[in-house]
Amino acid sequence: MRTIKIKPKKGLLVRDPLTREPLKTAGEIKPRNTYWLRRIKEGSAIVIELKKEQVS
Repeated sequence: MRTIKIKPKKGLLVRDPLTREPLKTAGEIKPRNTYWLRRIKEGSAIVIELKKEQVS
């Protein structure tokens, strides 16, 4: 599963749809799914880095 490290745009509150907790301003690793991709596309979340989990 691919993940992304994202943070909210300065001054915005972006909530996780599962926990309803705000995204940390320092950034968090989240699954690369439609919810987070929409937040990135609309500009409320910013990508810090992309990660791909290795399968062993």
